[in-house]
Amino acid sequence: MKRPADNLNDRPSRLSIFLRRQKRLIRPAIATLLVCAIGAGCVGLVHRMGSEERFAPLRARVVNMLPLRITDITVTGNELTGDAALQEALGVHKGDFILGFSLGAARMRIDALPFVDHSVVERRLPGTIIVHLIERRPFAVWQNHGHFMLIDRAGNQVRDQGMTGKDAQAFMQLPLVVGPDANLAAASLMDELSAQPEVRGHVVAAVRVGQRRWNLTLRDGTVVLLPEGEEVPALKRLAEMQQTMRILDRPVISIDMRLPDRLIIREAPGAAGSDRPASNDNTPPIADPAGLSIPDMPRTRPDPGNVQRRA
Repeated sequence: MKRPADNLNDRPSRLSIFLRRQKRLIRPAIATLLVCAIGAGCVGLVHRMGSEERFAPLRARVVNMLPLRITDITVTGNELTGDAALQEALGVHKGDFILGFSLGAARMRIDALPFVDHSVVERRLPGTIIVHLIERRPFAVWQNHGHFMLIDRAGNQVRDQGMTGKDAQAFMQLPLVVGPDANLAAASLMDELSAQPEVRGHVVAAVRVGQRRWNLTLRDGTVVLLPEGEEVPALKRLAEMQQTMRILDRPVISIDMRLPDRLIIREAPGAAGSDRPASNDNTPPIADPAGLSIPDMPRTRPDPGNVQRRA
């Protein structure tokens, strides 16, 4: 049997055959083009929204329509940092969108505040902001080469920019340490003074001498010369004499405790009421080796009412 001849018009064209072969790639290509177009539109929109003047009202309106508002701001550890300064550094208030600010940027602003060593800022949904401060508390005032600065226990400078008058008045009560290296050695001396409150209450300043020992300046101007490396027994001995003899309440110029077996007291020249004749030399009196004998101090003046005047 003879097969009929093929019709040339029923045969597909080369273009049709090519399109059938590339049909698998057309759909992914179209999807890729759509994604690129959407991305380009988003980039352009974000770029245009960079203009605060044109899009700030629209952005604010969109943010106000969002949920998750700040309902509570909890702050701990702020003993020296003021609430107003902390609120300004945080940068958000109650009622603001809780996701509308950067935790890292807020932390950097808070860490730049005076007396703040570092901070922790947390965001807890749906509406709580938690701020915890670790403050660098001033321990003393350090005077060095005519400059005054606050220091912590480690001797590091505490930033005091932006202090209020109330803060300055409070820090005037801090101990004053003077001289090179005084900031590094202040903590141990203040701890030793705190163990002797009878002495600590009279001290207004501690001067570092030769970067090896201390001189204490008392409220009445008396200078106590402490021995090198033996501050603890010297302060204990001074506290005992204060309890028994009130030595720190007497009008003397200096109390030299640098020698372990004796105490040297220098009196003011021509002390009023003194029953001893004035001495021409400046040799200070020296106690006995036990260190318990104190030179006679000025006696009280007699009551003028009991003195009879001569005719």
